[in-house]
Amino acid sequence: MEKESISNNFIKRFIIATLAVLLAIAGTVFFFDPFYHYHKPWCGLKAVLNDKEYQCVGTLRNFDYDALIVGSSVMENNNNAWYDEAYGVKSVKAIRSYGATADLCYLMDIAYEKHDLKYVFYNIDPSSLVADAQTTYESTGCPMYLYDKNPINDVNYLFNKDVLFEKIPYQVANSFKGDYDEGLSYNWAKWKVFSAEQTLSIYFRQKKADPMLDKNTHEDKVKENIELLTKQVKEHPDTQFIFFYPAYSMLWWDGAYRSGERDAFIYSEIMMTEELLKYDNVRVFCFQGEEDIVTNLDHYMDSIHFSPEINKYMLDKMIEGKNELTKSNYVDKLYEVKGLSEKIVKTIMPTYEAEGRFVYDETE
Repeated sequence: MEKESISNNFIKRFIIATLAVLLAIAGTVFFFDPFYHYHKPWCGLKAVLNDKEYQCVGTLRNFDYDALIVGSSVMENNNNAWYDEAYGVKSVKAIRSYGATADLCYLMDIAYEKHDLKYVFYNIDPSSLVADAQTTYESTGCPMYLYDKNPINDVNYLFNKDVLFEKIPYQVANSFKGDYDEGLSYNWAKWKVFSAEQTLSIYFRQKKADPMLDKNTHEDKVKENIELLTKQVKEHPDTQFIFFYPAYSMLWWDGAYRSGERDAFIYSEIMMTEELLKYDNVRVFCFQGEEDIVTNLDHYMDSIHFSPEINKYMLDKMIEGKNELTKSNYVDKLYEVKGLSEKIVKTIMPTYEAEGRFVYDETE
């Protein structure tokens, strides 16, 4: 009996000790909450945001804000403070690397659950207009336990070794080292090189241009994405939506031409712009025709991603009311973009080709 009593006491103590350790682990993760799944930063901790797939949804649910900076990875190098100071708001980023319309609308739906938004600043990537109109979070392996509202699967977060030994120390270190800028959420520019040499080295040019596709090639998908985006606009008439087409480099336009998709992209933008401009709470801007920018590869790290200076340039132009598309000019302005792409393909690219500056796709 004595041995049995000792054994039972040991089991009880073991169980109690195990539960205490588990509670301490879960409590630590809950307190620091580096993915902001439960609460906004507190006790002097900063909003250390560097992992959008894990942190974006939590910030949208739990932070205090009245404006969104929405888009793909080309939006990440914006400093939130630029928008806050210019428009008198408190902004957070709603970012999805792919920038598909359905994914970004999903993030906006989360924001609107508990927030009244004064502004939405929305970057429209051409590829987003022709993407499937279904969300891709689950299919691309995002941590859905941070997206849904099921407390049971939170065990994946509360008892996560990487969270405990990597994410929390990183959060604490950046909160108290003194120079972390919360406005630079998800910013990746610090570790990148922006130069013509870098950009050209990773642009694998298609050797032979394909026939140009019909401009209506993606019409059905574009209509579905138009429906998703205009639904946001219609359901939130008190929000001012500012949409813009970013300044992709001339290499992107060269690639679009050689793949035969250029005309379809231009027409997709015309379709989207026409529908967006039907609403009083919408403004649309275009920076694709900024020749001095898009033809200067020193602004880029690849055919799409530009330096933070270009992010700031586009914002400054929008504040000034420049580069705006209106009901009377949007078709002409977007065909001017097509004209610039022709100049790029017919005048600038042959010079680069003659100088042997291209790396060609050897898989063709």
